[in-house]
Amino acid sequence: MIPMPVLRPWIADVTLMRPDGARPIVHLPDAATALVYRRTGAGDGDLRVIGPRSRASYNPGKDLPMCVRARLRPGAARPLLGVAAGELRDRAVPLTDLWGGRAARLEDRLNELTGPDAILRAIERALLDGLHDGLRDGADARDQLLREAVESLSTTGERVAALARRLAVSERHLRDLFTDRVGLPPKRFARIQRVRTVLARAGSAQWAGLASDTGYYDQSHMTADFHALMGVSPAAFSAGRLPASTPCAA
Repeated sequence: MIPMPVLRPWIADVTLMRPDGARPIVHLPDAATALVYRRTGAGDGDLRVIGPRSRASYNPGKDLPMCVRARLRPGAARPLLGVAAGELRDRAVPLTDLWGGRAARLEDRLNELTGPDAILRAIERALLDGLHDGLRDGADARDQLLREAVESLSTTGERVAALARRLAVSERHLRDLFTDRVGLPPKRFARIQRVRTVLARAGSAQWAGLASDTGYYDQSHMTADFHALMGVSPAAFSAGRLPASTPCAA
């Protein structure tokens, strides 16, 4: 599913999911905040905001007719949802907690629709309605700084100290900016991005080569970092040997 062009600066991707109760649900570490609509039954559903996840979780499977997930780009939580991403870290909250009656009316509208495309368009229109209010303060130098830092930590593996020096800011300033707008400190953000790269490329290269390509000192460093965030080694995860499922946190 593709977000409408006007929202692409704020929405990274949109995914349609149909959870299967026979398989566990794997929530990967993710620096993104997401807005999720879950259709739980005929004419019934809810909207939840999923904050950045600092580590993986494994939950029992659920049979749901449909889930539509919009992952926001770093820094988009405040203009789109009206909340600092730092307040959402490792949390899942009903959209009604943030928008009140506006979210309840949107849920009622979505529950009347049948197809995922119509549901996505309705969600996007609701986000656009609030976006102009969220942008009244205008873009500032912090927006450009965040974009450059996110791009570097996502693609080059540049160390945070070196990045701060290159951007002519203190490490503390960079940490505060990430914690507020992304929801994670820059070092945790970089670790998550590296682990997600390993996940995406697993099977396409030998582990040692993959470790080098993704900025780790060596394979043991990659394995330790992966295990800390995923709960198992890269080889075990690739083989489907996952930790035991635990119920979703309230």
